[in-house]
Formats: sequence, C-alpha cells, structure tokens
Amino acid sequence: MPLLIRYLIVCHLAVLALDASSATWTATIERDHWGVPHIKGERDADAAFGLGYAQAEDTWQVIEASIPYFRGNAGRYFGPDAARSDYVVHWLGLWEDIAAGYDSTLAPETRDYIEAFAAGLNTYAKDHPTRVSLDILPLTGQDIIAAHMLRHPMFYGFEAAITELTGEQRARPVAQGTVIRDGIPQGSNAIAVGPSRTNDGSTLLIINSHQPLTGPVAWYEAHIESEQGLNVMGGLFPGAPTVGVGFTASTAWGATVNKPDLIDIYVLEINPNNDNQYRFDGEWRELERKEIALDVLIWGFIPWSVTETIYRSDHGPVMKTDHGTYAVRYAGMGELRQIEQWLAMNKAHNFDTWHSALEMNHIQSFNFIYAGQDQHIYFVHNAEMPNRLAGWNWQQYLPGDRSDLVWQEYLPFDALPQVKNPPSGFILSTNQTPFAISAPGSNPLPSEYDAMAGWQTRMTNRAVRGLELFTQHEAISTDTLLAIKHDNSYAQDYRGMGFLREVSQLNNPSAQQAHAQQVLKAWNGATDISNTSAPLGVCILRAEWLSESQGTPRPDPRSTLNDCIDEVVGLAGTLTPTWGEVNRHGRGDTHLPLAGGPDTLRAAYSSEEHGDHRHVTAGDGLYYLVRWDAQGQQDVQGVHQYGNHFDDPNHPHYQSQVEDFTQEILHEALFTAARRAPFVERRYKVSGDS
Repeated sequence: MPLLIRYLIVCHLAVLALDASSATWTATIERDHWGVPHIKGERDADAAFGLGYAQAEDTWQVIEASIPYFRGNAGRYFGPDAARSDYVVHWLGLWEDIAAGYDSTLAPETRDYIEAFAAGLNTYAKDHPTRVSLDILPLTGQDIIAAHMLRHPMFYGFEAAITELTGEQRARPVAQGTVIRDGIPQGSNAIAVGPSRTNDGSTLLIINSHQPLTGPVAWYEAHIESEQGLNVMGGLFPGAPTVGVGFTASTAWGATVNKPDLIDIYVLEINPNNDNQYRFDGEWRELERKEIALDVLIWGFIPWSVTETIYRSDHGPVMKTDHGTYAVRYAGMGELRQIEQWLAMNKAHNFDTWHSALEMNHIQSFNFIYAGQDQHIYFVHNAEMPNRLAGWNWQQYLPGDRSDLVWQEYLPFDALPQVKNPPSGFILSTNQTPFAISAPGSNPLPSEYDAMAGWQTRMTNRAVRGLELFTQHEAISTDTLLAIKHDNSYAQDYRGMGFLREVSQLNNPSAQQAHAQQVLKAWNGATDISNTSAPLGVCILRAEWLSESQGTPRPDPRSTLNDCIDEVVGLAGTLTPTWGEVNRHGRGDTHLPLAGGPDTLRAAYSSEEHGDHRHVTAGDGLYYLVRWDAQGQQDVQGVHQYGNHFDDPNHPHYQSQVEDFTQEILHEALFTAARRAPFVERRYKVSGDS
C-alpha cells in the first residue's frame, strides 16, 4: 500500500476516533415489525437522546409544527389564528417562569435528560435537512418544558374558563357562599383488577386513554431503557421525553382526564381615576404592564408585527373586557417540574416508589390507576388542588380585593380522593366522580375529603355501564376484562338514554318522525357494526352528550330528532344503514367499519363527515392489557389506532395496525429482548454532541 494512502487512512481513522470520543450521547434503536422503537442507552440521557431521534423519524412534521405554539411565535409561521395562541403564551408568562426557574428549580439530572432529548431531535434535523421547513432550530430543553406548561391546563378545562371571560357579558356572579363545581371530563378509561377478583390470581390493568387520533396529542409508542434503571414502554405525545401511560417489568399505570375545580377568576375593582390600578387589601396597586410584539404572517406571505399590552396582578394574569377586569389563578402556575415527576414514575420499580413519585405533586390533574407485580391496585384523583379559604362560593367569580382569597398552596397529596386494594378487587376509572370508581363499600368516602374542594360529581355512560358489567362477573378472566373494555353499549339507566326515550315518545309526529321513533324504540343501545338502529340512536345521544359535557342548555327533543333524521338520511339515503356503514376508521383511502360510539367503553368519537360516512377522529387509540400471573410473570398485549409513523402516507407503518384495531385484535408488546429478537427489522446506533 503506498505510503501516502496509508497516511490518509490513518488520519481518517484518527478523525473518526476523535469524533466518537467527543460524542456526548449514544443510543441503540431496534425497530420491531410494528415499527415501534426500542431504545437503549448507557445512561438515562443517552436513552432520552435516542428517543428524541426516533420520535423525529416518525413524527417530525407534528413536532416541527408544534414548537412555534410553545414558543409563542406561531403567528409568524401560520398566520392570525395562530397569533391568538401566541398571545396566551405571553399572557400566562410561561417563558418568564422558565427563565426564572429552569436552572434553579429543575434537578440537574432532569435538565440533562431533557436537553439530551432535545439534542436527539436536533441531530435528526441536522441529518435530514430536507425535512426541515421552519427556521425553528435548535430546539432546547426549555421548549420541552414550555410544551408541558402550555398543554396541561387545557386538559382540565382552562381554555373554556378563559373563553367564558371573553363573552359579551359577565358569565357568573361574584361569590358569596360555597358550591362544588361539577367538572366535566373529556375521555379515557383505565381498569385495574386485583388477584382477589381474577379467576386465576393474576393482576390486570387496561391502559386506554382517549385522545385525538392524529396531531400533537395523539399517542406515539416507544420503549426506553438505560443501565441507570430506566426501562419503560408505553404511549407518549410527539415532543414528550417520557412515557405518559405505560408499564415497566413490575409496574403499570393508566391515566384518565379529570376536571376538578382548578381555576379561579377574580373580579378586580379598578380605580375610577386610574384604570391601571386595582384595590387590594384596602390600597390601590399598580397592574404590572408589558408590551409584547406578536409577529403575524398576513395572507400567507406578508410578515407583520402587532403590539399588544398584557397585564398581571397579585392573583395572576389579568384580562380587561367591556364588562370588567378579571384576574386568573390556576393550578400549575409557574410549575416547571412535570417532566421530573413523569421521569420518576417511569423509573419506579414497585408501588412504593411509584407512589412516592406521585407525592411530588408536580402534575396538575389526571386520575392515575396502578397495577403491579406486587399485586397492588390503586386509584387517585390526582390534582394540584388549591388550598382555598372556606366559606366562599369558588364556583363563581371571587372578589379581587382580598389577599386571603389568593391561595398560595395546594392540598397535601393524602387529601386527594384515593383507594388502594379495594375489597371489590377492581377499579374502573372513566372520568366519573372519584367517589364511584368501584363497587359500593370500595370507593373513596366523600366524608373523608374536603367537600368544598371542587371534586367531580358527574357519571359517564362508561362508568354506569362498566360498573354494571362488573356486577355480572364474580371472577374476571383476561377474556372477560377485554370484553368489558370492548363493550360498545349504552346502559339503559344512563342519563342520555332518558333523553332518547323522550325523543322516541314525542307526540304528533310526522310520518318520517314516526318511522324514526320506531327505529329508536327498537334499539338495544349497542353500537356493533351490524346494528341498524345505532346510526340514529347515537346521533340523538351525541346531541345530549355534547350539551351536557359542554354545560350548554339541553337540546330540544323534536329539533334533535329532525336534525338526526337529516344527518342519517343525508349520509346513507336511509334511516337504517348499519353502524359499520356510517362509522368508519382509517387514513387516506382506507376507511373500515368500527364499533363503538361517544362515551361507550369502546370509545369512538367522530367529528367529520366524509361523503357517505362519519370519520372517527378521537377515542380509543393506543391501548394495552398488562397482566402478571399469580407467579409474577408478565404479559403485555396492545394495539395502535393506525401505526407508529405519523408523517408519510407511504411509510409501511403509517397505518399497519388499522385492521387489527378495528377488529379488536391485540398483539404482544415485545418488551423483553428475548421476545423481541425474532421480530427486530432494523437495528442502528445514533450519536450526537452538544
């Protein structure tokens, strides 16, 4: 070999060695035959880096489009509608909180983990520059924190409270007494069954959180492992660095949306001589005032900048309207440590360590439901619940002139409704009141918790029907539990069925209405794909469900009947198509019949009409059955609503699981290396530096 060539090879190898030694993070990714990434790194941060890279491979378009919303500059890219979201980010002061607390509040290992995850996203973007369409790079750990701070309040109803303020007149009176707010949940199921209730001494958990089926809060599936004790698999959102619902070898948990009263609105008394002063404890105080510039893209190509003024008081962000000046205080104000708690939950190895993670109380809401190899099952109505002054009606607006009404702390974790190993042997969490999640005698007792705190009182069909099904089975097998999870019926004593019976008994119907009433009277309440009464029946129930869940007036029965006749006939040309003809699931040209409907245990929410059918856009998505047998051996089965790739319709896993999902077929989660080995389709290493 010529000396010059040998010299060049040596130099090249030296450069490669230098590059390898300077790499900060390294992870190995195995892709199984469903496209799910199983990521392993030596350290937690290495695994986080690999997770960021793998997520970007599958969901880059969603992540890229989301980041401007978290930064408060979405209007620059997406126009005036997006600029409204930018205003909220600035109004809440999220980035001021991040600047003040990122280095001082977060544990160093949490920052290392988050920053490694962001580096994984950046490295993917660097490796694939043609996929990058917005000038948002580099992404930072602060971006990841901002995503959690902005996204979470929307789960417990923050948006609705603020929208109410922007109405034409004041929506609520100023408080004088005490009333419990009836929170309105949105969706999700989790069912735990302990060994005392199963037919074979096993411990079971159904993980079944309901989300939109596409977009930034659709479920992505991943498995993260390190040599520092991290080994967890489950569902997470694009851009999230930790598993939100999932399992380890010895623990598993689901989460369901809850909406206790976590938002308070104060009416400020403004100085008649100075509209930037408010009365507080007998004196006039200045509102903090800040000018913000919102960049807006006009007509899709003209950059524009608009200046707005935002205000803040001792209570929180302030909104000036034609009917008053209001301040808002909400759970999670200034809270940066959500990811820190999620990471602790991901690394827990038994009930005690998992429960200790919950006690950190950095996550503003969500019911959590646990089952484990240790044979424990557990439920908590988790919340950062404000510790409020007694004797006031916190459902209404509060006078803003008293500091004793501006709460500073949250109730301790043990003051939240919770139950461990109930005598019934099961827990059913479906967004209902926390005092009816099991059989009588096995629920948290309302008398043991602060009646004024604002706990939910609502029951869902999924709760009524699920509790009814448990009374029919003394011993629960795996197949029985799956049948409960896939149940697609409405309980006859569910609130909405009363409305449907009222519609079916209206007097003086027209000929078409009379035909529709006969269809409704013949309905058994099921939404199996061959059911010919379900299209009309679900339409009636959907109208009542939407009004009840949104707090709007109950719909008029006759108008609802007419509207639903028009809808069903308009879709199918007949009042009695099969449910599978009009309730469809899939992407692109794929649309398959799907059982289930709004607020059934087999949850399917449709919001779009596509010619001759409605397209299911939310509800059941990624879900699992986790089982430990009596000897502690684990088995996990699951299915994804589409497939684990979000971006490219031509990708093999864009909708590789659609048929299994519609047919309610689960497959092994391939959590262990030994079980996964025959099904690994690709194995590769990713590295990056800071």
